[in-house]
Amino acid sequence: MCFVRPATRKNHEGGCPILTSIYGGSRLTDPLALKTFIESALDADKAIDIETIDLRGQTSIADYMTIASGRSSTQIVSTAQKLAQKLKTQGLSDVRVEGAAVGDWVIVDAGDVIVHLFRPEVRALYDLARMWRMQSPSAPSLGGSGPVPLRV
Repeated sequence: MCFVRPATRKNHEGGCPILTSIYGGSRLTDPLALKTFIESALDADKAIDIETIDLRGQTSIADYMTIASGRSSTQIVSTAQKLAQKLKTQGLSDVRVEGAAVGDWVIVDAGDVIVHLFRPEVRALYDLARMWRMQSPSAPSLGGSGPVPLRV
């Protein structure tokens, strides 16, 4: 199944649309197309509870954060490695994977989308989705005058 934007040319492996770009040959330069491609890849590899948070306007580190869980450390590491390989196949050359040695929490940095893969109990412990939703300007307030700015 293809989840990349339609108004593009077809690739040769199955007829799925791909995006082409002048930026380093990457076919996924549009952050929304990259997010959609990642969600589709995670779903295909049986990741569970896939959730994407829109970070635009909150931080400059990425446009989206995708959080998903796996049933075991082995599945999490395998999913992260497969995702990195799929992204590289699509022309994203600077994909980094961190945390694969342990497998409780693996991060795939795809530039405009940061992917966090967790074992369910580790995901519940850190609850990144809740933390980032609280920082969102449209998120309901939990009292007080809003988020406290960090002082460095």
